[in-house]
Amino acid sequence: MPRESKESKIKRAAAVEQRMQEHYGEGQASLDYDGDPFRLVVAVVLSAQCTDAAVNKATPALFAAYPTPYDMAQARVSDIEKLIHSLGFFRSKAKSLVGLSQMIVSDFDGEVPRTLEELQKLPGVGRKTANVVMCEAFKDAQGIAVDTHVYRIAHRLKFAGPSADTPDKTEKALLAIHPKEQWLFINHQWVHFGRDYCRAQRPLCGECFINDLCPSFAH
Repeated sequence: MPRESKESKIKRAAAVEQRMQEHYGEGQASLDYDGDPFRLVVAVVLSAQCTDAAVNKATPALFAAYPTPYDMAQARVSDIEKLIHSLGFFRSKAKSLVGLSQMIVSDFDGEVPRTLEELQKLPGVGRKTANVVMCEAFKDAQGIAVDTHVYRIAHRLKFAGPSADTPDKTEKALLAIHPKEQWLFINHQWVHFGRDYCRAQRPLCGECFINDLCPSFAH
């Protein structure tokens, strides 16, 4: 199969995004956070190696006990562990939650920082988490959050090549073909798409509404 030109890939990406918009609209966050940027940071940190549904079951009690970064900054790690013990890697996540809360209080006057660089200074917050917070909480996309769904879909659509073998490299490939005004919605849309159609196991390619745009689909 001949290598696709960048121009062709940009046109195909635009067609995919148009159908995503038609099917999912702007998409919605799967994590419950009541519009509070701090709660969103906490929820996204907890979602690593864990389902959003499981996180949403654990966070009501956590937020009831520690509703603000000031409250969580004073918490004992062991107490946080008890509230999130149902989640994977709960010990390291509890330590991160206390640490990031303390930094928000000490370095950012109790407010979640509003830049990608500053967000990534928080314990437990990597680029993916920072991208989610920038897009969802602040509506200021500085990149595209590449989780397992976005990574899988980008490679199946051949928007990212074999050399883009990390989330950061895959993000770079996506940013090169999608205009910035679309960055805000892609993660939400693709997460839903990954669950509904482009599943890791037994994807529903025959029912997929973009299969004619997908090089991985056997036409």
